[in-house]
Amino acid sequence: MISSAFVYFFLLATIATSFNFIEKNTNLKFFNYVPAVVIIYAFSMLLAGLGVFERNEEILKIYSNTKTNLLPAMLFLMLLQIDFRHFVKLGRSLLISYVLAVLSIAFGFVVVALIFSFDTKSASAFGALAGSWMGGTANMVAVGSALDVPDEAFGYALIVDSVNYTFWVMLMLFIVPFAKVFNKFTASNDVVASLHEIGCACNLGAKKYWLLIIIALVASTVAQVLATQFMIINTTTTVIILATLFGVIGSFTKLRELNGTSEVATTMLYIIVALIGSQAIFENFSGVGVYVFAGFVILLIHALIMVIGAKIFKLDLFSIAVASLSNIGGVASAPILAAAYNKSLVSVGVLMAIMGYLIGTFGGLAVGTLLQSLAK
Repeated sequence: MISSAFVYFFLLATIATSFNFIEKNTNLKFFNYVPAVVIIYAFSMLLAGLGVFERNEEILKIYSNTKTNLLPAMLFLMLLQIDFRHFVKLGRSLLISYVLAVLSIAFGFVVVALIFSFDTKSASAFGALAGSWMGGTANMVAVGSALDVPDEAFGYALIVDSVNYTFWVMLMLFIVPFAKVFNKFTASNDVVASLHEIGCACNLGAKKYWLLIIIALVASTVAQVLATQFMIINTTTTVIILATLFGVIGSFTKLRELNGTSEVATTMLYIIVALIGSQAIFENFSGVGVYVFAGFVILLIHALIMVIGAKIFKLDLFSIAVASLSNIGGVASAPILAAAYNKSLVSVGVLMAIMGYLIGTFGGLAVGTLLQSLAK
């Protein structure tokens, strides 16, 4: 049994970096269906369940302090990648599709919460899931922390995210050949040909990891200090909101041009997920099936609204599909779907997915707070 805080943290960091390295440097198709972040969580949770980590004061303290400091730093770096100038160039069809995707996902969560009569734990877990399906795993962690989601419930949400996300990616790729049929049904113009000039917020030049880490930790510290003076709802929520705003402000400055933000932010995210997994001990998995089914109902509601919206606003299949997957799948899959339509459109998928880093936190918090108010 590990009782040293240093060994505990070192082991979790090793787990996080190892699976990240394997995913990035191998061509294993396994990771197309089960992302590294899920494996990291599951492996850390397995070690916790086997009693590898002693739940002493020293370990709980490093768990709390690391998570508290890395979370706002990670959000800050994620948001530095946003380039609003390129986003507004996407055009009417993609912008309407993106807004429609966000609203339909939010609506789906509310409907499902009413149908399944969520209790407080389920409501908070699905609030975290809403953060992921409007942004990404980073937003799920942020919203989960703000809503004080129990580690076990967070694990359920992560499982639902992985299972339903895999199904959704396959479905979105499957319908690509039917674009002409769908566009005829909605009487829309194919916007693919007009999007080749759209760029992405790509970073060039040398990777400045240490500079990014220092800047991110400074932003985290400032957010935590200000949160004690200007509290919104609770301290954690205030810190998350402030870090998000700092990231958005930074995206309008030269900080956006610093290369390496994605790698540093992803490393922070994986360490946070490993930490959460190390404190999650499942008594049973009896509720997972219901959670997964509820997730599929949300996707069904989302799909119906997207199709109806496409008919009303005359949107093409590429626009609604990429908008949907940029929310539910994020940066990992939206570019792949965009490339399936045309390889030159990868940057469009990246750009729309990166916007989720901003929308996901605020959208997830709004949905999560509403779900908690409806909980029985």
